[in-house]
Amino acid sequence: YGYFHCASIENTLVVYGDNGAERGRFRFPRQPDGRHLCLADYFVPASSGKRDVLALQLVTMGARASQFSEELFKASRYDDYLHFHGLSVETAEGLAEFWHRRVRHELGIGAADSPTIEQLFNQAYQGSRYSLGYPACPRLDDQALILELLGADRIGVALTDEMQLNPEQSTSALIMHHPEARYFSIA
Repeated sequence: YGYFHCASIENTLVVYGDNGAERGRFRFPRQPDGRHLCLADYFVPASSGKRDVLALQLVTMGARASQFSEELFKASRYDDYLHFHGLSVETAEGLAEFWHRRVRHELGIGAADSPTIEQLFNQAYQGSRYSLGYPACPRLDDQALILELLGADRIGVALTDEMQLNPEQSTSALIMHHPEARYFSIA
């Protein structure tokens, strides 16, 4: 995971390096109806002359989990394959939530976390974790920027030609710290 300077320009989040140079941009859709929300709204506008912070994360269960799943499938051990595959995918999600919690605490907003698991599942904490491919951030091509910024090769994660994470049991996300950041629909 890592933290990056950023600022918004309309529906775009501009990411800057430590030297102030632009490192990349994330472009998000805006709701056509309702509150007309866009993920870029959760960051300070570039016109303010200020910089905000964007947290990015990437987790993986590693290549061995994918290899073992494939071995089980090829051996026609379908029940074992399905159980192991499900376990490895859910473990990646659990690890992502662990790092999201750590980011909230490092940003000084973790004290607002609910003490109960049930409430945490209902987003009883400040901010949100958005993975690419969902309606609020549908551009899978943005995976390339996340992997570049985080140095994904250090943990063995790469992209397929279809912009999917490889190994499969991996997930990436943009973490918004804004108090109003919640999941929302685009349609």
